Amino acid sequence: MNTLSKLKPIENLSQVDKIEITLQEYFRNENFMPGDSIPKEVELADAMGVSRTAIREALTRFKLLGIIESKKNRGMIITQPDILGNMQRVLNSRLLDSETMNEIFEMRLVLEMGICELLFLKKNPGNLDVLEQIVLTEEKSTSKQEKLKCDVDFHSTLYKISGNKTIQRFQRMLLPIFDYVDNRLQVSKQQENASFVSHRVLLNTLRDGDVHDFRNKMHHHLMSYFEKIKMMNT
Repeated sequence: MNTLSKLKPIENLSQVDKIEITLQEYFRNENFMPGDSIPKEVELADAMGVSRTAIREALTRFKLLGIIESKKNRGMIITQPDILGNMQRVLNSRLLDSETMNEIFEMRLVLEMGICELLFLKKNPGNLDVLEQIVLTEEKSTSKQEKLKCDVDFHSTLYKISGNKTIQRFQRMLLPIFDYVDNRLQVSKQQENASFVSHRVLLNTLRDGDVHDFRNKMHHHLMSYFEKIKMMNT
């Protein structure tokens, strides 16, 4: 059966976005999977009643999104799109407005609260030792720059302990945005009193406590950021 017969002609040849939408529906309805070859440009053009130039422009959009790629001796095939890769292209503090960057920063807070369950499922003596070394370095440090590095290392290690590679990659992508917004928010440092939750407290709770206690302490650890964001939204 010729599945190309299911494609509907496009009347307005200047609207490549309509071709793109039609092709998306075609790929989905015909259950194209990564690795499957798609029809040639000329076949698509004939089936849809448009020029090869218009088809080529629509397919170029799919290539940029990582949905299709060209393979030697096979033509164009469906690929597994790199969703985060596409996002990474536009994650630039110079390209994003302040509202968007604030929302991305809020995602950091949501992520760090949300991975608590994973940390208790996947923690082990090895990764707890890594956190211990980071905390020891931080406690011995007298340099603000080194303390900031320890802060980044500690939280980055928590993402690693989660074992979720997508979350880890997402966090690495967002770090420049975190730093930019963190500096712009000018969050005051928490007073290191009896209620202060340090990285040492978090580590000890992760090692010997339970997930509910850890989540509460993480919330207190990030409290200054939550309060600053709350003030910005009132």
